[in-house]
Amino acid sequence: MVKKLSNAERADVLADLPAWKRAENRDAITRSFRFKDFSEAFGFMSRVALLAEKADHHPEWSNVWNRVDILLTTHDAGGLSMRDIELARAIEGLL
Repeated sequence: MVKKLSNAERADVLADLPAWKRAENRDAITRSFRFKDFSEAFGFMSRVALLAEKADHHPEWSNVWNRVDILLTTHDAGGLSMRDIELARAIEGLL
């Protein structure tokens, strides 16, 4: 079973992901990405989808023209877990 991060663990790992913020009203992290246009945003989403599928851990996300908003949480753990952190790191590696 996937374990929810403790407050101390959360502080440690989020220090390495300064662009990701804690979501309001949810035990999750979120980030908004902006691109040149829709095509670039959609291409980014396709690359994230491949990472997510490989990790078997899928984001909550939305896309409006050149913006992609991603929220990561682990439903099985009831909140933020290392699975979210690992996927956030992988997403950062795409940039």
